[in-house]
Formats: sequence, C-alpha cells, structure tokens
Amino acid sequence: MMQVHLRYFASIREALGCGSEAWQTAATTVGALRAELLVRGDAFQCLAADKPVRMALNQVMCQPSDALTPGCEVGFFPPVTGG
Repeated sequence: MMQVHLRYFASIREALGCGSEAWQTAATTVGALRAELLVRGDAFQCLAADKPVRMALNQVMCQPSDALTPGCEVGFFPPVTGG
C-alpha cells in the first residue's frame, strides 16, 4: 500500500463533493487506481472506464499504464471543450 494525493476537477469535483484527498492504494498504475476508486460508490462512477476522463500524474498528462509512486499526485478531469 502507498499513499497518493488525488485531485478532482470540474464536473468530477462536483460529482464527488470534494476537490482533493489523500488515498491509500494497492494500485501500481494510474489505470488500476482509477478502477480501484470505482468501488467507493455510485458517485465514483464518473470515473468509469466508459467515461471520457483525462488523467495527470504529477501535473503531467499521462496514460493509464503510467506507474504510481509513493506520494505522487493524480488528477482526474473531464475533457475540455472549446468553441
């Protein structure tokens, strides 16, 4: 287990009711962490694999296969649209 820092943005933050939290995880990758969070309840379904969620690891856009490290920051946010 390792502690990571989670940050939620925009509609994901609104759905979860918080902008950040510390989390103890057994996940080793960003994608596994995302899947792990789904079991926390209905609100976390906004992170489901079929949802268009962007992820960042230590403030850099990342892939689901990127490795987690103790104390890292993982951000989740919906895709940005412009017009």
